[in-house]
Amino acid sequence: MALLITLTITIILQFFAAAVAVKLTRVTKYNLSWILISFGFIFMAVQRLAELLPFIADVEPQTYRLFYIWLGAITSLFFAGGVFLIQKIFQYMKEVEMQTRNQEKALLNAIIQAEERERRRFATEIHDGLGPLLSTIKMSISSLAANEANDANLSVIKNTNIAIGEAIKSVQEISNNLSPHMLKNFGVAKAIRNFINKVNQSKGLKVTLKTNALDIRFPEGIEILVYRSVCELINNTIKHSEATKVEIDFQVRNSLIELKYKDNGVGFDTQNLFADKKDSGTGYFNMFSRIKSLHGTMEVFSNKNKGVYVIITIPANEK
Repeated sequence: MALLITLTITIILQFFAAAVAVKLTRVTKYNLSWILISFGFIFMAVQRLAELLPFIADVEPQTYRLFYIWLGAITSLFFAGGVFLIQKIFQYMKEVEMQTRNQEKALLNAIIQAEERERRRFATEIHDGLGPLLSTIKMSISSLAANEANDANLSVIKNTNIAIGEAIKSVQEISNNLSPHMLKNFGVAKAIRNFINKVNQSKGLKVTLKTNALDIRFPEGIEILVYRSVCELINNTIKHSEATKVEIDFQVRNSLIELKYKDNGVGFDTQNLFADKKDSGTGYFNMFSRIKSLHGTMEVFSNKNKGVYVIITIPANEK
């Protein structure tokens, strides 16, 4: 009785497995390997059913012994052929995974390029639109100052002139930060150095740069990524770390860009930093995603009162 129950359960499971296998043939694009394996499951289920016949009918096993042997042999052939050809399924899965990665990379690169186009557009509109308007106002105020005799009015005009001058300077800085001409014309290393010089003028944070890439140009996508990453790291340090010193080591070795960033700030917990955008810093998450899209790596080391140490490695060409 126990054997009968076991055989019944086995048959049910075998036919269920066969049905699932047949259903999966569509997922595998009707790959011959999986078709053979599916037939193997079907014939195995029939074989189990044949074993059940003596228990439910007046049939002697010897009467269909030859049929049972042939059934087993055919089942073995189907499984052997399917396993032999199954590497094609793995190859197909690998191709699908590679295609998905390429699509993700293309999408992310398109987003980055769209962002840069918008930055350039905003920078151009601010520089060419608002800049000349402020300059015209400044000229008019200067003319008023030259013809004004009242000391009180003259003081107001001079203060206004100074404020307009600061506004013009701010417009230039905003335009340059949106789309730095140094990056486009002179490369990422010199653009980073120029950005650092502006940060050092504040006297609150001392940033040093060591590099062997001042005269090296890289593909536009790589230069944008490296520059934006450095700017993001420095901005994070200024906003959150309470650091007084930052050291940046930007080197090119063996067709690899290696960027090391270190500050002496308060540090933070890096656990699950890149695991989920909601639970981690958006800036770090975006940097990690973009660096990964160029087959690069990003490691972040930090502890409380130990500062932050970041290592970014990127192939020096987009291929």
